[in-house]
Amino acid sequence: MLTRVGVTGVKKPVQVCRGDKKVTLICTIDVFVDLPSSQKGSHLSRNLEVISDVVEQSLSKPVSGIEALAAIISKDLLDRHEYATHSEAHVTAEYFLERTVPSGRKTMESYKLLARATDKKGNGLKKMIGVEVIGMTACPCAMETVQDLQKGNLRDKSCDGPNITHNQRNITTLMMEVPEAFDVEADDLIDIAERSFSSPTFEILKRAEEAQVVIVAHQNPKFVEDVVRVNLSHILKQFTHLPDDTVITVRSESQESIHKHNAFAERVTTLGQLRCCD
Repeated sequence: MLTRVGVTGVKKPVQVCRGDKKVTLICTIDVFVDLPSSQKGSHLSRNLEVISDVVEQSLSKPVSGIEALAAIISKDLLDRHEYATHSEAHVTAEYFLERTVPSGRKTMESYKLLARATDKKGNGLKKMIGVEVIGMTACPCAMETVQDLQKGNLRDKSCDGPNITHNQRNITTLMMEVPEAFDVEADDLIDIAERSFSSPTFEILKRAEEAQVVIVAHQNPKFVEDVVRVNLSHILKQFTHLPDDTVITVRSESQESIHKHNAFAERVTTLGQLRCCD
């Protein structure tokens, strides 16, 4: 038995319509099925046929989200591969939202949408929606040390000046299971992630705007662990309507500026565990 056999990196345009918002997303799609030992090879062309059929249908009848697209693909994979008992579909897409820089100027910022669906014969379909968001963190540890130096605790007058620290580019990923009869908006997940950084970041900034972003970040220093905790806190408050068994994954990585390594934190949990214990 092979756990996963399939194709990766298939690029397709997908029509998504959510409420009155209709967009075309350029998606990268990976699909897999399991392969029993009695089957020498998987019929890979069937995977491409499934993807093409589902995507073509979306052009005339848009899907409600890329998680819905992944779910349809996953289900159709099991129908086409009669020997398989498990299927997966992973979809990623570039996405843009209008944002406001600290000066009030409007800008378009890029994000990544993520979706995953799995289907098992006799065990039902599961789908997840997620986002990958880039922001900024300011290190609390270095800030505290600098403050001690400035106060003279370590008697190093070379550090006299304003409270400072080093900055990190932070990449945070949120994934949430989408139970049947419920919707999770990717825009909401992006908002949550951006509110959990020391500061959001922007593609284009004037000098005064750059200074404002740095000041905001240094007024709100965070460890990578803090980013995960704050995301979970916002999720808990935002999604009160979702059931306890809703699975959540929050993953955050801070790309260090003064080290050659990165800092990482993650939690996989359910809304029920958050409501009970946090």
